[in-house]
Amino acid sequence: MPPLPEDEALRRFAAARVARLATVRADGRPHVVPIVFAVDGDTVYSIADPKPKRGLDLLRHRNIAAKPAVSLLVDEYEESWERIWWVRVDGVGHVAAEGDNREAAIRLLRAKYPQYASWTTPFGAATLIRIERVASWTI
Repeated sequence: MPPLPEDEALRRFAAARVARLATVRADGRPHVVPIVFAVDGDTVYSIADPKPKRGLDLLRHRNIAAKPAVSLLVDEYEESWERIWWVRVDGVGHVAAEGDNREAAIRLLRAKYPQYASWTTPFGAATLIRIERVASWTI
């Protein structure tokens, strides 16, 4: 099956509402979690937000600090298989607990997700992923 043209793959990726982030645990096992995200240029931004979880000290951040290679996957599935596709972005992750990159993540996420616009509960560290490779598939 053919890949999407890279510009179309990146457009679909950036427009997606949720991605699956894959990191590698210290013991080598994969760790996959759904995330909300925003894209600016060749960087993907996400943040530890106060949605219910065990706190803002996230396993994904510890994984990235130890092994920064990550993958993000977005897809479209429909029972009508003529319209299914996926886009995977591979890159290098970095965690920003403070500073301009963290503030950029908050700004970009507030622009993409209305839920963030009025959120006053503190955010945690930001995840930044520099895109190195784009892979895709469609029918």
